[in-house]
Amino acid sequence: MKKWCVVFSLGAVLTMAAGAAHAEDIKGRLGITGRFGFAVPADSDAFGYRVSTDVGFVGGGGLIYGVTDNIALEADVTHASYGSTPDFGFNTTDISLGAQYRFLNVPVPHLVPFAGGGLDILVNGADGADVDTVVGAHVKGGVDYFITKDLAATAEMKWVIAPNADVHDFTGVKVGNFDPMNFSMMFGARYFF
Repeated sequence: MKKWCVVFSLGAVLTMAAGAAHAEDIKGRLGITGRFGFAVPADSDAFGYRVSTDVGFVGGGGLIYGVTDNIALEADVTHASYGSTPDFGFNTTDISLGAQYRFLNVPVPHLVPFAGGGLDILVNGADGADVDTVVGAHVKGGVDYFITKDLAATAEMKWVIAPNADVHDFTGVKVGNFDPMNFSMMFGARYFF
């Protein structure tokens, strides 16, 4: 029985190692991404208060397509929600379109660092109020680590820069500004077809 376990384990390791050869090349391949992490939002002014926002949860997913050996296009949708002091709940859905440059052939096998940027549509909300949607931009950096040819673990940091969004009460009167700028760190996985 022990011999079969050793043979099976050795075969699995060799299969994964063979499948991961040149896995970091995603040229012409489509991938799906799922991520979760935390967001550190900027402070805002609403309802006559300086609103200090708390670190919140962010999660979502998207698509990535390898255009060349080093260039990939991305489309992501993430949702962040966080509380604040005084006690208001805020949220942002970020529809993000961008590109990344992938650094291939680094000294660590199967590790692919990347840097990128793009355009963001930020659909904002708050408890008991309407918040305008704004357009912003992002810069990001991260790494993909290919476990197999089709599966990679991913981690990224992203900075979103955007103008303030108007906050309106239920009667439509402007009661402040929401600053959708934030820094996020997310972890997840990508699967390539």
